[in-house]
Amino acid sequence: MTDAPLERLRAELRELAEPRVRAQQERVLAPADDDELLGVRVPVLRGLARTYRDLTLDDVDSLLRGRVHEERFAGLLVLAEQVRTARGADREALVDFYLARTGSVDNWDLVDGSAPVVLGPWLLESDSHVLDRLAGSASLWERRIAVVATLTLIRAGRYEPTFELVLALRRDPEPLIHKALGWMLREISRHDEKALVDFLDRHAPGLPRITVRHATERLAPDERARFVKRR
Repeated sequence: MTDAPLERLRAELRELAEPRVRAQQERVLAPADDDELLGVRVPVLRGLARTYRDLTLDDVDSLLRGRVHEERFAGLLVLAEQVRTARGADREALVDFYLARTGSVDNWDLVDGSAPVVLGPWLLESDSHVLDRLAGSASLWERRIAVVATLTLIRAGRYEPTFELVLALRRDPEPLIHKALGWMLREISRHDEKALVDFLDRHAPGLPRITVRHATERLAPDERARFVKRR
């Protein structure tokens, strides 16, 4: 086996594959026909990303261009490790790299595992106009990236970008977007239940039912029923 870090990572991914995990992935991910699933658990991928965080961007690009699902996931997590410690122009360059390769972020687990930790930290210190561009994309996955990236903002007490996306995407045709919207609203309730309730008091009747159901999971049963019945 070569000593090149990229090839070591690829070899480790195959060594750590579990057939039972692969079978589960095939059920929940609905992979594209040309996608190869290995069956590597996400915590294992995160550990490998920490080990290989010094991969070059050329190596990360190679991982993202491949059709092995876990290679793309590992590449995204390596990128997240680099974003975590980068600052200023270096962080912006990594985010630009990510945004130029969203075509490789082509399943919900890849979106959810990367958007908050690659794009999210940059949003804390930058204009969030990029969310509007992503939300208006024809790509389901870019729209979901926009929504899930706001998780980092929510945890910092900034809810308005999420509320704006919920209203912008409430008529989206994809259930995966409706669910993501509800997930982010539920996360707001973890930090500020009143902010969520005030928003739903104004807008719940116009939101997808599944969004409201997800959003209200942490509310008291009677409060939750009040909103769900309005859908």
